[in-house]
Amino acid sequence: MNTQTISIELPSDILLAINESEKQLKKRIKLSLAIRLYKLKKVTIGKAAQISGISKLSFETILSENKISISNLDIDDVLKDIDQF
Repeated sequence: MNTQTISIELPSDILLAINESEKQLKKRIKLSLAIRLYKLKKVTIGKAAQISGISKLSFETILSENKISISNLDIDDVLKDIDQF
């Protein structure tokens, strides 16, 4: 898998302020980005899991724990499926 490095600038005391290591903050940022992109329907669950660096099952579990739907189906999709039967 090819990767792209993106740098962001943060205040120099951010790690102290949030009491996290750089590794923990990177993990949090990647997970937050993945969740946001998934909620915006910009990426699939699989791609979001890949962005966050965790398994698809772990990502789905995190979504569920945060009361975020693991399905992108909306009510119209469900009604269309019902009409097919």
